[in-house]
Amino acid sequence: MKTIDYYNKYAEEFTASTFEVDMESLYQPFLAELPERAYILDVGCGAGRDTLAFENKGYKVDAIDYSEELVERATLLTGIQVKLQSFYEIDEHEVYDGVWACASLLHCERDRLAKVIGLLITALKPNGVLYMSFKYGDSDREKDGRAFTDLNEEQAGALRGQFDHVQQIKQWITVDQRPDRQEKWLNLLWKKYA
Repeated sequence: MKTIDYYNKYAEEFTASTFEVDMESLYQPFLAELPERAYILDVGCGAGRDTLAFENKGYKVDAIDYSEELVERATLLTGIQVKLQSFYEIDEHEVYDGVWACASLLHCERDRLAKVIGLLITALKPNGVLYMSFKYGDSDREKDGRAFTDLNEEQAGALRGQFDHVQQIKQWITVDQRPDRQEKWLNLLWKKYA
């Protein structure tokens, strides 16, 4: 089963398990770097939880996901037309103040990760901010039919080193907020300099 098939098949369960998670502590460092009424791209928006939160805070949001089922749910939830699009296909140039890639790039193949992050950086305006989160670790693995690219501090640093005009604002580890999980997450906040 491909990763995308998992999300199409289990859209309801995935939505139920992730929707009520309190994300405020992750939103704050990201939003603190953005101007008022900033323009945000939510990459791999899932059921639309974060897109809706950003909209409710007064931000303008575009959202993409590669699961047809989740795009449908997110569009209904948020009232915006969520785009059926893969992160491999992003081609905007200096459009967004912020790019939010929460638990989405962890499904990017490792050997394509730098390229995809490059696309996200290109989509950012100068001084734009990129948030990404990965399951903490250093391996490529499969679980329940989904492919995961885990990341640790060293690997994140090596990735960042491939971009001249990008500085790390913050890097921190959190524990999964879902009641049945103990996994750790690596959170990255990068800034694109003019």
